[in-house]
Amino acid sequence: MSEKIKIAVDAMGGDGSPRKVIDGIVYNHQSNKNIFYKIFGDKNKIFPLIENKINKEFYEIFHTENAIKSTDSPLEGAKRGKDTSMWLAIQSVKEKHADIVISAGNTGALLVVSKLNLKMIENIDKPALSALWPNKKGMSVVLDLGANIECSAKNLSDFSSMGAALYNSLYPNEMANVALLNIGSEELKGNEVIKETYQVLNDKKSENFNFSGYIEGNHIMDGEVDVIVSDGFTGNVALKTAEGTANFITSELKKAMTGNWIGKLSSLLNISNLKKFKKRLDPRLYNGAIFIGLDSPVVKSHGGTDYVGFANSLDVCHRIVKGNLIEKIKQNL
Repeated sequence: MSEKIKIAVDAMGGDGSPRKVIDGIVYNHQSNKNIFYKIFGDKNKIFPLIENKINKEFYEIFHTENAIKSTDSPLEGAKRGKDTSMWLAIQSVKEKHADIVISAGNTGALLVVSKLNLKMIENIDKPALSALWPNKKGMSVVLDLGANIECSAKNLSDFSSMGAALYNSLYPNEMANVALLNIGSEELKGNEVIKETYQVLNDKKSENFNFSGYIEGNHIMDGEVDVIVSDGFTGNVALKTAEGTANFITSELKKAMTGNWIGKLSSLLNISNLKKFKKRLDPRLYNGAIFIGLDSPVVKSHGGTDYVGFANSLDVCHRIVKGNLIEKIKQNL
């Protein structure tokens, strides 16, 4: 058996923690025996949840009663000290005791504490928050989703290289098609930064990805592009719009299918297709955003997800480490 991948887990971040986190670890462990979980948090709360569910050769608990709160500002979170579960988990990656770190805690604090502990990859100025989005043909990597409100052409060019490396580490046999999110597909559309980035990427002719020009918001889900790049402001608006639209569609469909006897009969006849539809739009299956640009990978699980969503983000961690993400980013640059 190959050496286990070591994941540092902040067990105290997010809603319903540590139960959600530990249940996620137990659920993930059922299908993957190649992970060692380094769990940071209150041992008195964690141990009863994991005892007798996972063999002790697969986990270790590092005790601390101090945790960063969801209501903390990023600075307040960082000031809580070096004995918080989030800080200790990140530090274990810094000291090479773990391969990757994951937290469902405060996003701003996670970015600040990560930047305080971890170095940037050489020649990268800003880290980006990236995530997987479903499309008609599979999955796309989208970045930046909110870490950087303003970006230069160099930043967006770096994000393209890093996003392509992330896609390639998750899907090793595929060459990524990269596009810039813009208000039109014509070369003259967009602001000066977007147009300058277009020229940089068009002239670059990278061996690690194909540059496909611009993509508009209504084509994000088409599946023709694997990596979609934008500044954090635009990316975050696109993310929240997509999440809201998915929730609207599922809730309206539920109303239509349960509103009267015709709808109920129709839903019974189409139960198999409805289950497939619901699963396709289940946000838990796409849980796990990645801060890339730092010299160690940091994964952010959605604070409001349940144990299934957390287990899926642990699977993303496993794929990132197996796919050698950091080395691929360095090669792309």
